[in-house]
Amino acid sequence: MTSVSTPSGTASHKAPQADHAAQTKSLLQRIADLRAWLFLAALIAVFEIWARASFGGTFILNSFNVQSIAIFAVAPLLLATGQTFVIISGGIDLSLGFIMGLAAVVSAHTINALTPTLGLEFGVLGGFLVGVLVAGVPGIINGLLVSRLKVPPFIGTLGMFGVARGVAFLLAGGTTVPVSNSFFAAIGNGRFYGIPYIVIIAAIFVVIMHYLLSQTRFGQHNYAIGANVQAARRAGIDIKSHLLKLYILSAACAGLGGVLYSARFNAGAAQAGEPLLLDCVAAVVIGGASLFGGSGTIFGTVAGALVIAVIQYGLVFVNVEPFWQFISVGVVIIISVLIDQAQRRFSGGRQDE
Repeated sequence: MTSVSTPSGTASHKAPQADHAAQTKSLLQRIADLRAWLFLAALIAVFEIWARASFGGTFILNSFNVQSIAIFAVAPLLLATGQTFVIISGGIDLSLGFIMGLAAVVSAHTINALTPTLGLEFGVLGGFLVGVLVAGVPGIINGLLVSRLKVPPFIGTLGMFGVARGVAFLLAGGTTVPVSNSFFAAIGNGRFYGIPYIVIIAAIFVVIMHYLLSQTRFGQHNYAIGANVQAARRAGIDIKSHLLKLYILSAACAGLGGVLYSARFNAGAAQAGEPLLLDCVAAVVIGGASLFGGSGTIFGTVAGALVIAVIQYGLVFVNVEPFWQFISVGVVIIISVLIDQAQRRFSGGRQDE
């Protein structure tokens, strides 16, 4: 007698296949989400093998190298932290490099002005506060342009890039501004049990920003706006107010980066953040944030910043021409964007045709 397959039998046969497909999809999703850390591990392994093969030394098992990589990562990471919030919301901030330079110059002038009357410590405190507050001014303007006047973020922040650049160079007199404060220099170059102070400050700040993004209503609204701004508006989110706060926060992150730059080099420079704009966007993209908005994490950005720092320091360490840094970072950015697009197609997310 010929057997006839029943619908229930077919369904029971398809169920294990569906479960296996779901498990495979979940595994691939986790791998894609961890791509920045996988990049980082692969780079460290490559440079470690390279160092041992070239001159019998170690790359990552050396405390000086680890500290140097961490210091390299501080400035782009601080810029990238604010950029992460902006990119998740579906925007971008191209003014951060020269907002950082503006804060570096202003903090240097402020410390020099306050130190003779208030002393070393209070002079530095004033420099930190004034530097970050002044950085917030272009952030307010960016936020008003984007939220109230509906200027595209790319255009609005690009214009502020030029304004902040000009103001910073005017305040600096076209040169660097030396800082006469030993306490400030100690913050930039001192260590606590072998860990640089600026790395400790950056780490504390990153943890706070991670909490703000992942555990607060502000962070939830940021994801919602980036995922679907119309749905966020229907849900009662004040889009204009949020975007204004968002760009102020982004500028404040750049301001802190500028102050710590001045502390590290004991001088403020208008061009301090100019080469870091690409690095900060790259750190966010490598860290897993989508340029379409709606996804990304602060810890992913940390991994992205470390990837860039390892590339920059590692190539110098193995005596490769520094120009290869730009090629390497560019390749990693392209790979990250391709992975993001593949991830979106695989998960059924929106994509541009």
